[in-house]
Amino acid sequence: MKIVLKQVNLLHPGQKLNEKNDLLIEEGIIKKIGGLDEEDFKLAKVYDFENKYCVPGFFDMHVHLREPGREDEETIETGCNAAAAGGFTAVACMPNTNPPIDSAEIVRFIKEKSSKHLVDVYPVAAATLARKGESIAPMLELYDAGAVAFSDDGSAIKTAGILRNALEYSRMINAPIIEHCEEETLADGAMNESFTSTILGLPGIPNVAEDIIVMRDIMLAEFTGGKVHIAHISSKNAVDLVRQAKKRGIRITAEVAPHHFTLTEEMLKTFDTNYKMNPPLRTRVDVEALIEGLKDGTIDCIASDHAPHSIEEKEMEFIFAPNGILGLETQIGLVFSELVHKKHLTLNQVIEKFAVNPRKILNIPVPLIKEGEAANLTIIDPDLIWTVDISKFKSKARNSPFDKRLLAGRSISVINNRKMFFEEKFFAI
Repeated sequence: MKIVLKQVNLLHPGQKLNEKNDLLIEEGIIKKIGGLDEEDFKLAKVYDFENKYCVPGFFDMHVHLREPGREDEETIETGCNAAAAGGFTAVACMPNTNPPIDSAEIVRFIKEKSSKHLVDVYPVAAATLARKGESIAPMLELYDAGAVAFSDDGSAIKTAGILRNALEYSRMINAPIIEHCEEETLADGAMNESFTSTILGLPGIPNVAEDIIVMRDIMLAEFTGGKVHIAHISSKNAVDLVRQAKKRGIRITAEVAPHHFTLTEEMLKTFDTNYKMNPPLRTRVDVEALIEGLKDGTIDCIASDHAPHSIEEKEMEFIFAPNGILGLETQIGLVFSELVHKKHLTLNQVIEKFAVNPRKILNIPVPLIKEGEAANLTIIDPDLIWTVDISKFKSKARNSPFDKRLLAGRSISVINNRKMFFEEKFFAI
């Protein structure tokens, strides 16, 4: 099947590509850019994408697919469907499944289950056996099976000694340790520790719980020469620590989730458990620091931390409800509404943080918009006004605080693996 993307804006900062042109895709390969003749349009399905942007396929490097173990919340298939609907052609799935991703068999299971989908799935394996922090997992075997990084996500790697060993092994294969930065003895709370938490009578988690682990990991990254990636960074001090570490040439990168630069702890006054997450929503000062970190390149990536939960679990009392919200199907809209249209980030910077940098961190080739290359593309309408409707999500879960929120900017199509998602449908190309 042939498809033509007509008069679309082609944008790829890595190629210094910025032009308006027609794009011919045949059997999943970019056959021609511009100069299309009558024969090229013959028998082709033509999509008029004028004023839309065609960019390298977006990559979310922090999602929870819940399979194996909690298929009632999400499966690999439904998570991938949500990713495609949200504008992503690839995701990295975190290891806090049940059982955890700490064996080659589970890595291969995930790769096999996702192999026929439009969305590529890259497993992040556990850094320690069963994520208990007591002994490192068989990291080289996991890497050979297809793991791209290592993490005990959901908790920090328990001790400095174990983290040192993990960094030394991961350095052999140039893979990052993705760290959930939270000092567990300071983290027995339900929201950010502040005046607001006191007023609400909720136990708090202080910023320093995150900052301590960020500092520890920076020091061990410098000591071992290994790569550390800070997941869902949320505090002002943590951003400053990463900024200074980068200036010293330490191999440190960081991501931020959209809820942390769009929401504050004030939202918890409703006691809506969809605002409960880990790390917790912080203050306006922290939000401003996160945005500044995105602008100056301290924060390399934007990632959803997509965390599906069942309705029954989220409807518990606030302190007992699980942490986390959905993110795959809202984050592009939030980024355009809160960052692009408010002039904090350019479209090129968004592409770097959604498509280029995540792949570079995980040592995955960045897709090219070039004749002869496989089509791995996200099509964006930056000005599309839409209303979030969780009842229409492709995800199995519904735990989002953004329901009924008006957003500006959305992915309208993705193309990858000889498949296209457009107008809520998947089809082969």
